[in-house]
Amino acid sequence: MTVNTRVLIVAGSDSGGGAGIQADIKTVTMLGGYAATAVTAITVQNTLGVSAIVPIAPDVVAAQMRAVLDDIGADIVKIGMLGDAAVIATVAEVLRDARLPVVLDPVMVAKGGAALLEDDAVEAMLRLLVPLATVVTPNTPELAALAGSDIEDEGDVVLAAQELLDLGAGAVLAKGAHMDGAEIADWLVTPSLQTRFVSARIDTVHTHGTGCTLASALATLLGQGVALPEAVERARDYVQAAIRAAPGFGAGHGPLGHNWALAR
Repeated sequence: MTVNTRVLIVAGSDSGGGAGIQADIKTVTMLGGYAATAVTAITVQNTLGVSAIVPIAPDVVAAQMRAVLDDIGADIVKIGMLGDAAVIATVAEVLRDARLPVVLDPVMVAKGGAALLEDDAVEAMLRLLVPLATVVTPNTPELAALAGSDIEDEGDVVLAAQELLDLGAGAVLAKGAHMDGAEIADWLVTPSLQTRFVSARIDTVHTHGTGCTLASALATLLGQGVALPEAVERARDYVQAAIRAAPGFGAGHGPLGHNWALAR
């Protein structure tokens, strides 16, 4: 295992601390990695929702990435909220030069329903970022939007994931929390395997930042040299434990307990 695996996080900021780069930094740190960031947007939000988004200029996003890569370096990159096609194109250019493993979390909508990705940016993500991704981690609505197909059952999930593989993604971890049922089934789909991961659904509203947390945990573990299926299993275990340890802050969708291991 690589100690202090360097994870470059390219994502938006969450003033409430539950998602975005704040959740990413907590997760990477708790799993023994070193987190650096390139901020793509400043969001004004809390557990009740997003009230404003201030995008960062694409050239500034690229400059942050290059400043980190040129000095500290990175072992893996985690991509979160990007916002628009211009930022996607700029980030893709830096990634092509860097030639690093990439975990792409295609963030489109906040937990409270606010749009975090412009409609015309989906095509840019498919064309420019998906082919660079080691793993793409969409939830079901994101997967449906990317694949351009309806998803009604797990068979549809696997077929839609195959569409992203056809575009060049190395693997897809399709998250099933948005589907009905007492269990949550996530599918890891690669060109050579299809693996179903199942866990009991936890009855709570405190799930803000679960997608960010899972992708960052996965990136950290992959950067440490953990094989993909094991990394998925361990990342899922971390998220489930963090949900159970949620501190209960806020009147809406509250944050996870990222530091659950310290509290045991």
